[in-house]
This record gives sequence, structure tokens and C-alpha cells, in this order.
Amino acid sequence: MRLFACDHCGQVLHFDNRQCVRCGHRLGFVTEQLAMHAVEIDSDNQWRIVGAPQSTVRFCANAALDICNWLVATDDPHEFCVACRHNRLVPNTGTDEGLSRWRRIGQAQRHLFYSLLRLRIPIPNREQDPQGGLVFDFLEDEIGSDGSIMPAMTGHEEGLIAIRAAEADDLTREQARTSMNEPYRTLLGHFRHETGHFVWNKLVRDRNAFDAFRVVFGDERLDYGSALQFYYDNGPAQGWQLNFISAYASAHPWEDFAECFAHYLHIVDTLEMARAFGIAIDVRGHEGMAAEVDFDPYRATNAAQLVEAWIPLSVAINSIQHSMGQPDSYPFVLSPAVVTKLEYMHGLVQQGPYQP
Repeated sequence: MRLFACDHCGQVLHFDNRQCVRCGHRLGFVTEQLAMHAVEIDSDNQWRIVGAPQSTVRFCANAALDICNWLVATDDPHEFCVACRHNRLVPNTGTDEGLSRWRRIGQAQRHLFYSLLRLRIPIPNREQDPQGGLVFDFLEDEIGSDGSIMPAMTGHEEGLIAIRAAEADDLTREQARTSMNEPYRTLLGHFRHETGHFVWNKLVRDRNAFDAFRVVFGDERLDYGSALQFYYDNGPAQGWQLNFISAYASAHPWEDFAECFAHYLHIVDTLEMARAFGIAIDVRGHEGMAAEVDFDPYRATNAAQLVEAWIPLSVAINSIQHSMGQPDSYPFVLSPAVVTKLEYMHGLVQQGPYQP
């Protein structure tokens, strides 16, 4: 993630800002430029980017509920921005709880789409690809006749990604993390993992690129349902840490790919943020514990370049977290086998847009 500057006063802006804290200008994100801009109403009652009077824009329809601040060109026929137009079922905005969830979900979703757009990964919606386009359902829990809660299930199928809306609640998410013995669980992590399955469809399956995938991740033809059931019944194999980024990644090659894709985005996006702040790590007397992000992580030469910067940075971030009485931000180990998978991932996503 980058830092931005207000077009009117030069104030530093963050990706989630809605209004410049210095001059008060309303802010909107332009996806074609992947940049935050200050906007103002002109005499014709149209939004224009400050300093670019020829650029008339309008806000995504979800701005009416303060869900989204992405911009759409005035001649774009779509009501929603390029991220929100992928949504099919959304939380209930008729309640304060539903609206609050929707805002947190939208925030995480835009972080995901920033990365997808930066990497130029193909993201057709269901209008463009009715059978396999990317579409999201944010599902509400059901209440049983006895008052018990039946949690909605997160999952994926042919580009349809279902995410439990209650995952936007910190308490619910922490309870799920604890019950499933996970070291890390975030809403953004969910988005990145589940979208990894969609990316596999587009960049591996639809390109018939199975051979290279199987060399690194194994044979995905292993029965998926049986593999997941075995994992839930027996847990990960002993010593899984040598070959997988997480225990769940060991369940099936598809899950391994999705987990590695999520971590690739974790690493690249965090490194870009560190670069924007000019963060450099230099632990004197400790070989290999120095890092300066003096390159664009989204256009890194290879995964080794990312990992070389990431390991010292993540150790530093975790240590700072401990000083605040907080757990690790990144409680994972990048084994040589995992680095090999990240190298594969880097090569896959840097090939450019998919042409069907």
C-alpha cells in the first residue's frame, strides 16, 4: 500500500482516508491511476478532481452509505466502482450492526482489489464472465428455531466467493480463530485466501498450466472433499512446517496455493507500505537482519528479493508488537520449500493480464 498526497494542499493521505484532515477536501480513489485524489463540486454540480478540471467523476453508489469512496468516470454505465460491482449479496444495511459490518468488509475488499489491480491480475465480473467471473456473497448467519446460531460458511466455487458477514466482528472472528487453533485470522486474510482459488482457476486451470503447478504444490486431482475431511479429522501431518506456510495449507494443493497467494499479497503490500514510510532495518551484529525496501515490491525481480526484505521487517514488526503487549503480526516461518512456492507465485502473477 502507498501513501498519497492531497491535490489541494499536499497533506499526506492514507488509503482509507475519506477527507483531507488539513483542507477538508473530500477524497476519492481513481482506479485507472491507482491514486487517491481530492475532489470538489463544480458550478454544474459535478465532482471534479482538483487540478484536473476536465476530469468529471462520480462516487461509487455505495458512497451513499459511507461504504466506499472509489470513483467512477461520469460516462461509465456502471453504478458501482470496479470493486463493488463484484458484489452480489451484501450485509443488511437496515441495521446498525449490518451497516457496520458492511463498512469493515468494504474496507478489506478495497485493500484486496488494490493489490489485484497493481498486479494486473484478471478480475472479470459475472457480467463479463457469467460462468466463472469473480463475485462475492457476504452471508448472514441463520438463527435456528431454538435461538441457536448457525454460522454461514465461507467458501468458493467457480469464482463465487462466500464470506461470513460476522467475520467482520472482532469477537466472532477471534472465537473462530481460537476454536480452529489458528495463529492468524483477519477479514483481509479471508479475502486474499478465497480469491486465491479464483486466481488458480484463471492463471493455472484456464491456461492448462498444470505441470508447473504440480511440480511445486502436488497433484490437485486428489479428492478435495476427502482431503479436507481427513485434515479436520486428523490435523496436519507431523513436521508440516517444513513444507507449508500454515497447517491448513497442508490439507490439499488447492489450499496450499490459496494460502501462498494470500501470503504473497501480505508480503508485497506490507513491503510497499514500509517503502512509502522509508522504513529501514539494520540490527547491528546480526548478519542477515538488515533490510531497506528500495525497490517496488509489486514489480520485484523475484520472490527472493521480497523474502530478503520481508524477514527482517517482519521480525522487527513482531518485536514492536511484543513491546505493546500484542501478539505477532506475522506468526509464520518462510521455510525453503515455502520460498520456492512464493517464487512460483511471483512468476505466475507477473506474467501480465490473462488473454482468454
